[in-house]
Amino acid sequence: MNRFKNILFIADRQDGLTDALDRAVSLSQSNAARLTVMDVIPDAGVADYIKRTYAMDFNMALREQRLHALGEFTKPYADAGIPVYTTVSNGILFIEVIRAVQRNAHDLVIKVAQQDTSLSRALFGSSDMHLLRKCPCPVWTDRLGDRSGYRRVLAAVDPFDDETGDSQRLILDLATSFAERERAELHVVHAWELQGESMLANGRGRIPRADLEQLLEATKKHHRQGLDSLLSPYGLDTAADNVHLLKGRPAQIIANCARERDVDLIVMGTLGRVGIVGLLIGNTAEDVLRETQTAVLAVKPLAFASPVQ
Repeated sequence: MNRFKNILFIADRQDGLTDALDRAVSLSQSNAARLTVMDVIPDAGVADYIKRTYAMDFNMALREQRLHALGEFTKPYADAGIPVYTTVSNGILFIEVIRAVQRNAHDLVIKVAQQDTSLSRALFGSSDMHLLRKCPCPVWTDRLGDRSGYRRVLAAVDPFDDETGDSQRLILDLATSFAERERAELHVVHAWELQGESMLANGRGRIPRADLEQLLEATKKHHRQGLDSLLSPYGLDTAADNVHLLKGRPAQIIANCARERDVDLIVMGTLGRVGIVGLLIGNTAEDVLRETQTAVLAVKPLAFASPVQ
């Protein structure tokens, strides 16, 4: 994984970040990349009053205090001769992070998941989801306090997702290189469906069962050929034990595949209308992110335009 040169790590909490930062530092070293640790402090509601009454910029004081804390947090790396830069902004976290990405050309954001306790099993909080939806560069959302290494990586692909295949190749580039770097087991999954199958089987458009079976087999063959074509440059094909061509709803197939194989990281794309400002995360990705307890590395189409300015 030697494609990242300017990594942004989000330190939006006081504890539980050490293991994730260790991984970020290791990744930055192997990529000869610049690593910046960032936090965002909400604007203080009393800042205007304090400025008028005491001629003091309270927001700046809070930033300086947090910047000092980040300096202490990253000091062990600096002492070891590993440069780690720090920065603090005021505002809304996901907006300021995206603005930093756009301003400084960061090519990867790493953040520990902020579990949303209001959603029973959801790993990702609202800030995580905003970043996954709107950040223009890949976003790696790690798990809190995860000391274990990544043993299994799952690449979720769709060879028919985009005309150029750029997103799918990026998913595979990242998944294969990450698995190699971590000495992890690589899996690839693609879910296929026959649109309207239930109607063809039992509904008003019912056709003979033999014809339906033939149509199902032709659809599966079409997806197998597409997946083989996508995987060929990576030395993989659908005959391999670690390549899973499965029938069913994509979100459910991806989540189940990750759970059944005890996957530590899912590498997947976020889908939508390419190139349109305000692009939303696709339904498949949204559903997977709501269900999974697995760390996720999410990528956007190359033509993605963030709605955040």
